[in-house]
Amino acid sequence: MKKIYNLLFLAMFMASGLTAQTRYLQQVFSAASTTINQPYGQNSTVLAFPTIIKQPLIMDVYQPVGDTETKRPLVIYLHTGNFLPFKSPIPGDTTIGFNGSCGGTLRDSAAREICTRLAKMGYVATSIDYRAGWNPIASSDVVRRYGIINAAYRGVQDLRTCIRYFKKTVAEAGNPWKVDTSKIVIWGQGTGGYITLATLTLDKYLKIPTASKGKFLWDHPSIPGPDVTPMVIEPINGNIWGTSFGLAPNATGGVDTLCYPQHTAYTSGFALAVNMGGALADSSWIDPGQSPLISYHVPYDRYAPYDEGIVTVPTKPGDPILTVVEVQGSYSAQHLHNSFGNNSSFVNKPGFFDMTEAQKKAFANTPDANGSSWHSLTPGLYPFVRPLVDIGGGVKVADNTAPWEWSGVVPNNPTCNQNKAFAMAYIDTIVRFYAPRACYSLGLTSCINTLVGANEPVVENIEVSVAPNPASDVMTFTAEETIKSITIFNRDGRLVVSQQAVNNNSYIFNRNGLNAGLYIVKLNFEKGFMTKMVSFN
Repeated sequence: MKKIYNLLFLAMFMASGLTAQTRYLQQVFSAASTTINQPYGQNSTVLAFPTIIKQPLIMDVYQPVGDTETKRPLVIYLHTGNFLPFKSPIPGDTTIGFNGSCGGTLRDSAAREICTRLAKMGYVATSIDYRAGWNPIASSDVVRRYGIINAAYRGVQDLRTCIRYFKKTVAEAGNPWKVDTSKIVIWGQGTGGYITLATLTLDKYLKIPTASKGKFLWDHPSIPGPDVTPMVIEPINGNIWGTSFGLAPNATGGVDTLCYPQHTAYTSGFALAVNMGGALADSSWIDPGQSPLISYHVPYDRYAPYDEGIVTVPTKPGDPILTVVEVQGSYSAQHLHNSFGNNSSFVNKPGFFDMTEAQKKAFANTPDANGSSWHSLTPGLYPFVRPLVDIGGGVKVADNTAPWEWSGVVPNNPTCNQNKAFAMAYIDTIVRFYAPRACYSLGLTSCINTLVGANEPVVENIEVSVAPNPASDVMTFTAEETIKSITIFNRDGRLVVSQQAVNNNSYIFNRNGLNAGLYIVKLNFEKGFMTKMVSFN
């Protein structure tokens, strides 16, 4: 079953009826260039505490090689890392994976792979760094909660600073990156998912002190009285946009600057948000009229709840895993987002590379390891089903909460996936689920026209046999009804064979030099089409 889910979208992708490559739906460019270490701003870091110093904010920008388009949609990608640096900031400590993650930099494997694919699809994609720093092993859960909301707040400020940087370069520098700032996507992986969900929903500062259960209020040690002090205070931390100074009194009687405003003449708006894991700080932050959201999440995620639960954060190997704060995961966020109509740009639109109704029903009713069915499928949400493991006390969690990641640089963490092919299968699905929804949400006319034109009926009751499969050189397709035409795609979605006017109940396909591996075959009949997965040895 696991293999079926990993490869499901390879087959479903072909169900669109496409017979040519389409920009923003497939990789139409053969290569992407990367411009590294580009500054988009600078701001105060707490990693040097008690000294507060400025940290450069940098990014790597990915662009399609050979592109002549001058206004391209932009994806701003945020890596994972538990709001902590990947390498230890402590002098003399050489720990790799200090943050308890298998990555945590703008050049993580998944960040590079997804940004490269998006660039080859015609986007500009940038993987950005953002400020890290908090104390996840503080003895008090209130202090941990204070730390993580402030870390996330800095991440929101940095992401919005990056958005404004691009708008400034368009207005003042001749648009050097050739972007369309009306078509900006924010995309967060793991910890970056917390930032994108907060950036999507935190549009008023008062949402922080009024969050449910007063979870972002506390009894500040220097302020007498009950838990009424907000954990984030705009004059101290800077505003939610990062466009005002944040000034905090320090122990020497002076003032530390916690936020420097940048690119303040420009807005921080964007058109679409994507999260891969992570969670929403509070469901009350979701309102009607917010930008559309696409989510990927592993049910029974150990660290970030799929529905609603407590965030737990690991740190460096050997440190305990401690609870932090109650949050809502992708399932809860998507249900609220859809109830407000925020995903209406892509809900029920034609031509998706998506599941048939029968597949949706089977997927939603698939029992997990506890014998329970998965939550009903939700527009904009793709739950990655993973086997469960018992971590003690009868508690079961998913065996891998970030299957899109792989790492070969964390020697002391056996939970880090070393299998690139395993992760790439998930990234295949992620990109193919994203592509058509982004076309509608961003108003990308060329690929919308392709999707609408591809709205052919799917047939499931025609008997088709393929023999042999796998094959060495030749395989035969035999159907009980006349095959009108056949198109064959490789696993990257590229058309490799198009045989029109078959008009026969059988078709003999000769490999003719195709590489070994998986291929998706689309067979067209009078009543519609179906797809088959085949392979050559």
